[in-house]
Amino acid sequence: MKFRPCIDIHNGKVKQIVGGSLLDKGDYARDNYVSEKDGDYYARLYRDAGLKGGHIILLNPSGSPYYQEDVRQAGLALEAFPGGLQVGGGMNAENAGAFLDRGASHIIVTSYVFRGGKIHYENLGKMKKAVGKERLVLDLSCRKKGEDYYIVTDRWQKFTSEKLTEKLLDHLSDYCAEFLVHAVDVEGKSAGIEEEVARLLGQVRDMPVTYAGGVSSLEDIKTLKKLGRGKVDVTIGSALDLFGGSLKFEEVLALINS
Repeated sequence: MKFRPCIDIHNGKVKQIVGGSLLDKGDYARDNYVSEKDGDYYARLYRDAGLKGGHIILLNPSGSPYYQEDVRQAGLALEAFPGGLQVGGGMNAENAGAFLDRGASHIIVTSYVFRGGKIHYENLGKMKKAVGKERLVLDLSCRKKGEDYYIVTDRWQKFTSEKLTEKLLDHLSDYCAEFLVHAVDVEGKSAGIEEEVARLLGQVRDMPVTYAGGVSSLEDIKTLKKLGRGKVDVTIGSALDLFGGSLKFEEVLALINS
């Protein structure tokens, strides 16, 4: 298990939000924490701690009046830690190269490769060609419907008909270098992890996978480590003291590295 830090950007600010509250209409989200610091502050912090492989997520759509400020904040972070951070949020085959040129290590994509509730293989192929399999991360963030977890797109607002299953993860591993999975129903709530999701991700073979959502305590990290068989990396946002939470950054790193 590794710690994968995050820099979430919404309305031009580094934030932590309640994931399920995000709406394109009015650029709304329920905020847990709004930082007074820019993206480069966090990037330098992660760089100095030797934490590669974290992610920057732009949470406004490209048509939002805030989108260019989101991009500016992401650029500040990428320039502060070149090659150390991934970037996602509105990525497609046309704009991905510009973020790689600015220093992103990988491109994270969801909505572009899902259309009409299904995997859009033409766009998936375009992304793979544009950035290379070795620099492509598929964000398979999910929400529960009935007894199953389904991949959600468009900033977690739309359900697809694709169930998150071991079979699907195995299939999609041919197209990318990593998976990132936000358990959206608990994202930003600091109320515990989705154990079913963690257990499923522990079955992924031979490629990195990162879980995000609900981590609120050192015990949650231990549970994730057990369910993920030590292979699943973790992102912590709202619960971390860097973002107003009670979990101390140094204690989290010490536990994960122990």
